[in-house]
Amino acid sequence: MKKAIKAVLLICILFVALITLSFQIVFDVPDQPRQLLLGQEQDHVTPVCYHNALPKPIDKNGKLNLLVWNIYKQNRDNWEPALNEFSHDSQLLLLQEASLTKTFLSWIERQDWGSNYVQAFSAFDTSAGIINLASEFPIIACAYGFKEPWLRLPKAGLYARYLLSNNEELAVVNLHAINFTLGTKEYEQQLNVLKKELLLHKGPIILAGDFNTWNEDRFARLRAGVNELGLKEIEFEPDHRKRFVNGLPLDHVFYKGLQAINAKAPITDASDHNPLIISFMLSE
Repeated sequence: MKKAIKAVLLICILFVALITLSFQIVFDVPDQPRQLLLGQEQDHVTPVCYHNALPKPIDKNGKLNLLVWNIYKQNRDNWEPALNEFSHDSQLLLLQEASLTKTFLSWIERQDWGSNYVQAFSAFDTSAGIINLASEFPIIACAYGFKEPWLRLPKAGLYARYLLSNNEELAVVNLHAINFTLGTKEYEQQLNVLKKELLLHKGPIILAGDFNTWNEDRFARLRAGVNELGLKEIEFEPDHRKRFVNGLPLDHVFYKGLQAINAKAPITDASDHNPLIISFMLSE
């Protein structure tokens, strides 16, 4: 009997070791958030916080068009024409689950975006994370990484400030929220780190991304943070945001200090999430 128990334990240990080894072979997880500048002849790794001494306004005559989209690592064949369609008149793109494939990098170069990318992890030598693409580089952009408690693969966040033509600074948080947790402790910790940055900002704010709000407790934690920041939530018409089986939407856009003109979340099969497209006007 003891030999059988020892054999089972040995098999379990070997299985765990095999899983751990396979994880290390497949995934490259950086020790700290890794930020890359892409486009406008700026392709290089930059410190966790990037600083720009010569920022330029990103809005167009006081109008700011925003696209927020979990792009599903560009796993669908039609992601590129869909991204062209949804972003053609945008000055700011906040993408989650962006994979730095050669095709995607080529697309960024052709659009001449100023892009700040945060690597969450790499798999099979291809990086995955979140990316801000804008008409100009931000004043500052700081990368954040938050490890999933179970999977230990990070989710990424990016805090950035952009210059506007009215001389205000727009604070923007692009977030892919932690997903697999039993409670909300780690989820709330992730939100609080970025909320702390936004509480220090006196100008307009956009907080957006895939928040993985698949239950009421998570939604309540998110609402509490948003209320503390004095943000309003964008309402979409039509509203085809991806929803969990209980009907709760996973993607959100919150804002203050701007005038929301219109917002829509159209249907597409180019990702497992539908895009969020919003038009803002600057406050006078």
